[in-house]
Amino acid sequence: MKHIWAPWRIEYILEEKPEGCILCEKPKEDKDAQNYILYRGDKNFIIMNLYPYNPGHLLVASYRHIRSLEELTEEERNEHFELVSRSITVLREAFSPDGFNLGVNIGKVAGAGIDDHFHSHIVPRWQGDTNYMTVLADIRVVPQALAGTYKTLKGKF
Repeated sequence: MKHIWAPWRIEYILEEKPEGCILCEKPKEDKDAQNYILYRGDKNFIIMNLYPYNPGHLLVASYRHIRSLEELTEEERNEHFELVSRSITVLREAFSPDGFNLGVNIGKVAGAGIDDHFHSHIVPRWQGDTNYMTVLADIRVVPQALAGTYKTLKGKF
């Protein structure tokens, strides 16, 4: 069995989790820049991942608190995946990544950090983005601060 180490995620794992659902609470606040909300649709929104695997790691989430893909209405599902597609377009234009990982983790056992609110991950990837720091030192280098990424992406949706 091979192991993949992601020690940069320990901050998220160990931090005190707020009460309630972050994907329900953040869109209710009138603080999009502080909460890194990039876009608000009718049924879904785009928010930056606070503990990204790479710069530009985005989440698309429904406003409605649901656990799984099949609970989305047709309208919610269509907008959700339109925003996933639009995210790829914007990230290509802004950062010129070599590829993408798209992911949906349904349930804690599947790796969902927020397992009670359905959301999709869009992670831009670059050739060599897993470099010697990760291999030798168990350190992941994310070369851009969240505020810089937000500034680059805000308004492009």
